Amino acid sequence: MSRSAAFFDLDKTVIAKSSVLAFGRPFYQGGLINRRSVLKSSYAQFVFLVSGADEEQMDKMRTYLTQLCRGWEVEQVKQIVAETLHELIDPIIYAEAAALIQEHRAAGLDIVIVSSSGEEVVEAIGELLGVDDVIATRMVVEDGRFTGEIAYYAAGPKKATAILELAEERGYDLSTCYAYSDSITDVPMLETVGHPTAVNPDRALRRVAAERGWPVQVFRRPVTLRSRFPQFPKPSAPVLAGAVGIGIAAAGVALYGRHRRRMGSA
Repeated sequence: MSRSAAFFDLDKTVIAKSSVLAFGRPFYQGGLINRRSVLKSSYAQFVFLVSGADEEQMDKMRTYLTQLCRGWEVEQVKQIVAETLHELIDPIIYAEAAALIQEHRAAGLDIVIVSSSGEEVVEAIGELLGVDDVIATRMVVEDGRFTGEIAYYAAGPKKATAILELAEERGYDLSTCYAYSDSITDVPMLETVGHPTAVNPDRALRRVAAERGWPVQVFRRPVTLRSRFPQFPKPSAPVLAGAVGIGIAAAGVALYGRHRRRMGSA
């Protein structure tokens, strides 16, 4: 028998903020980034929520990421994420997304997070949500440290490719699968399944959804899982693969820079 899955983008789809920007302050406190980067990442969080990130911006994030995390100790990053996960992420999970995850799981579907952020962030969030698999960005590690090179960047069409590969491996019937995202960059991902849905879509994705007759949902209610979903299931299997995408300040610098350019040209 064929299997089915529900594929969820992470930022502004499952959680109400950018996952990579959310950890700016604890990374500063851990000595990984400086105060200037923290301030920029906090401002960029606001810009991200208002305008999102297009394909050009995603490319800039990738470039900054390679510069930012070179030399970081992987275990230190994992420890910081683990220690601050419940404080930073648990309160900003959309109730609507959590309910959808429960609904799909009750129907026997696997739950997969597909994010351009990385393993140290996305795996931890995936465990919090009890998902089955994670697809995310992967960076090169040598001697326990990030080299600054990206082995795999899970963004745009590469998300779709990863879903197709996972479907072949797991035996998913993609015509019966679901996908959820907020960004125009994830149209290839949404196109791979029989049931695509635009969640909190940016203007470009909203236009595509209208043209193609895709459902549009608006998630508004961030909640704490433990307070609203006390029986939320724990992970049933190891997460699949991913990697770092920890460009807290990197994403901040990129988004902040775009907003500054816009203001300057206004």
